[in-house]
Amino acid sequence: MMNKKQFGNIIKDRRKKLAITQRELASLANIGINTLTKIERGEANPSFSVIANIIDTLGLEMDLKIKINNNLVNKP
Repeated sequence: MMNKKQFGNIIKDRRKKLAITQRELASLANIGINTLTKIERGEANPSFSVIANIIDTLGLEMDLKIKINNNLVNKP
């Protein structure tokens, strides 16, 4: 599983590779500049929609895995 810092580094590295500023990426992804700054530093807990907007804007792909904990499922 990826932690917040690792995710932030991926976003920052991709943004720099594309030669766009934080302000430009924030505008293109429809998020606040402060939110993006915190994400890149690994200090934010962005919503799924914010993550999806950033990923899509940067031309990245995301693989989502959902694990079911059988202990939490109500059994008849």
